[in-house]
Amino acid sequence: MRNLRVVLALGCAAMLCSVSARAEPISLAVTGASSGFSADADSFTSTPYSIDLGTITLAGGSSGFIAIDGLAPRQDYSVTFSVVDPAVNPFTTLTAEILDPLSDGFDEMDPAQPAYVPAGYSTSNNTDGLSFAWNSGLERSATFAGGGSATLHVDEDSNAHDMLAFHGFTTGEAAVTFGVRDNLGGRNFLLRLSVDGDPGASAAPEPASLLLIGTGIAGLARFRRRRTA
Repeated sequence: MRNLRVVLALGCAAMLCSVSARAEPISLAVTGASSGFSADADSFTSTPYSIDLGTITLAGGSSGFIAIDGLAPRQDYSVTFSVVDPAVNPFTTLTAEILDPLSDGFDEMDPAQPAYVPAGYSTSNNTDGLSFAWNSGLERSATFAGGGSATLHVDEDSNAHDMLAFHGFTTGEAAVTFGVRDNLGGRNFLLRLSVDGDPGASAAPEPASLLLIGTGIAGLARFRRRRTA
């Protein structure tokens, strides 16, 4: 009889372990981006409590949305990726922001929405249970490949938004990490990544611009010869 109880107990424990191991898979996708933003969704990976977004390239003034779905309730996840500044349109600040799905009904405290928020979503307030793993102790950093790290400005205490802003980028590559949490679990929310800078700036003139510059110089030279003749 005692052996039967042991077998039944072990069987129940195995069933519980099996249920806990069958967590819903995490879904990751790029759902929108401006010119200058590049990320390969096929390179996105996840383990039980971490998300790796691979390498993301951002030129000055660019932004993109990454949809995240399937997080376990009240679980802290570490998000990591490499960010590359191509230096064509350089930036100095990388901002990460959480956008909450309107379908969850936690939007009474939302302020007027910025123009970049897509239909069906809103900025994250203090009642929706979505956050950058607030008070979890998970690392939040942007470490530059050439040495040094970004300074961090955080806004999680207001209903305006949940935002992390990493300052001090120049050019090159950096390793970025922070946490996310969904208290309800299984919500399809958005992570918006954006950078400052001038999207119209260019490190070198385009060929057409070079032609115009050359034509202008030649015209000035002819004008000067005529005046001196």
